[in-house]
Amino acid sequence: MNRISFSLLVTSSALALAFMATDEPKPVRGLDLSGMDKSVNPREDFYRYVNGSFLKNTEIPASQTSWGSFNMLYEANQRNLKTLLDAASADRKAAKGSLIQRVGDFYASGLDSLAIEKRGYEPVKPILAEIDKIRSVNDLLTYAAAHPLEGGSAILGAGVTQDSKNPDVHIVGLRQTGTGLPEKDYYTKTDEATVKIRNAYVEYITTLFTLTGTPEATARKQAADILALETKIAASHMSRIEQRDPVKQYNKFAQKDFAAKVPNLNLPARLTALRMSSDSIIVAQPKYYETLNELIQSEPLETWKNKVKFSALSGAANYLSSPFVKASFDYNGKTLSGQKVQQDLWKRRASSTDGMMGELLGQLYVRDYFKPESKKRMDELVANLRTVFARRIEKLDWMSAETKTQALRKLAAFTPKIGYPTKWKAYEGVVIDRNNFFGNVKTLAQWRYNDMASRLGKPVDKTEWGMTPPTVNAYYSPVRNEIVFPAGILQWPFFDPNADDAVNYGAIGTVIGHEMTHGFDDQGRQYNYMGMLRNWWKKEDGDLFKRKAQLVIDQYDNYTVLDGLHVKGQLTLGENLADLGGMSIAYEAFKTLTPEGKSTEKIDGFTPEQRFFMGFAQMWRTKTRDEALRLRVNTDPHSPGEFRTNGPLSNFEPFYEAFGVKPGDKMYRPDSLRAKIW
Repeated sequence: MNRISFSLLVTSSALALAFMATDEPKPVRGLDLSGMDKSVNPREDFYRYVNGSFLKNTEIPASQTSWGSFNMLYEANQRNLKTLLDAASADRKAAKGSLIQRVGDFYASGLDSLAIEKRGYEPVKPILAEIDKIRSVNDLLTYAAAHPLEGGSAILGAGVTQDSKNPDVHIVGLRQTGTGLPEKDYYTKTDEATVKIRNAYVEYITTLFTLTGTPEATARKQAADILALETKIAASHMSRIEQRDPVKQYNKFAQKDFAAKVPNLNLPARLTALRMSSDSIIVAQPKYYETLNELIQSEPLETWKNKVKFSALSGAANYLSSPFVKASFDYNGKTLSGQKVQQDLWKRRASSTDGMMGELLGQLYVRDYFKPESKKRMDELVANLRTVFARRIEKLDWMSAETKTQALRKLAAFTPKIGYPTKWKAYEGVVIDRNNFFGNVKTLAQWRYNDMASRLGKPVDKTEWGMTPPTVNAYYSPVRNEIVFPAGILQWPFFDPNADDAVNYGAIGTVIGHEMTHGFDDQGRQYNYMGMLRNWWKKEDGDLFKRKAQLVIDQYDNYTVLDGLHVKGQLTLGENLADLGGMSIAYEAFKTLTPEGKSTEKIDGFTPEQRFFMGFAQMWRTKTRDEALRLRVNTDPHSPGEFRTNGPLSNFEPFYEAFGVKPGDKMYRPDSLRAKIW
């Protein structure tokens, strides 16, 4: 699903229930004033004024790459999931095929370490044997199309998706694939940090091969060959910044016409095997397939076979015995993100259960942990923010009346989804065996693939969700023109029914406004009210938007993160625009539509306006390991929490008024440099 998410699920941003990470952190409500550092001038660094004591006193748990609001709420959610899963797995009388039986037995199978260790890598031996049988390029491509879940997707990146220019229709989409490092630049950059990651990647490949019986010298040679091949593949890829342009990625072809461009792939046969044969296809990055068409012939077949083997092994590693799990963690956890120790097994299995059968587990979650009054309150907040956003669009001094009409039409067409789906997936035909964890994982992965492939030729089901109910996140989908808020994020510090309006509007209000603004950011604005990728802007208005957005790009480009490493303003533009827009909309809604917003009464010594901005800053309170921060800056469209706080606030006049910001203060930006869009 094409969507723009609010934040990374577990590795992003910021707020603490307590300074030290513990198994049972003590909850706080409203503003957590203990995290403040009042020795910091709010006009110099508002983020540290609100969060400085937290940053000084917090220790990141060894099993985490960062610690803050998302992490801690996610941890609290996992404890709730554990309660549900422990109960389900203990219920041995549940009917075969029932929700309780399938959820409980899947979780129990993942906790059966003795059985998993005993099997070693036996579950993947048939896959490796099948790859060993490959004798030609045709065999290789036949395998890739027949086994997309077992290494094949490292060659052919195919899926069924909505047609961005006809979003009521499903269409086959081809995307670039074939690389294992985080971004294409990781194959060519020569700085010390990148070289370390590249070397660790080769070591990871080597380790997986040796664990399956390959002599180390041979495995090391195979790993080097795979890296060399992937380096050539990476040269054909669009960068993450280039992928922000939906128009450049909308390349629609008659299947036969694109197949003629890449004759060595025999694309019609491959799509038929993938169950994705159709008259038309969208190829997001044609250059990848044109390069693949050449490399599939020019590069040694054995290297391709080893690459597919590695992809299959890497995808399975976390579901095999402990040496494979350790190899995956050493690279993905320690090297890429700086994680010191792996999370407890039960946490990993709770995450797997949510990720693989989240709409079964989600039914239990909302039954016990999502109150109807929370949904009702969210409905009110969404309505209030939509009212204010419409009012703000009407008052824009830089947009023509014609474009405003279309913008208002789009806003009115937003579909909000709150808490959980109205129609649950039943995972028809999925049989869960309490004694076969890897088999269960494979069964569920195949079900998801079948579900995706079966959509071709069917109308789009707009009741579907792209996240599970326990997810601590939110998203906007441009092709569906919907804003979605799972039950998991509708908790403190983002949402607290017992907190004052200033804090709630500063937190969940800005989240709602953030998702609404995604419909009008540099990507979302290119889709109309029906979710079609269609320009609805007058040229003059579009040019003005781009000039205003450039101020945001320039602002964030100048933020330094580590050792001269800067935030990438172009990569993070959409999220930065959404942060600024969301805060602006939420603030006006708070001031004009709530009694507290019209009051002058102080709470805890702070005015309503000050509490709004403190609630906003508290939401982004986070402490992150350097490795994870470096990875995030290079690959993530979200800016670090510090800049998601100070960045928007430094553009916002009401913040200046609330805290007395004047020229010469670090939080002050000259009017000519302030971004004012939505």
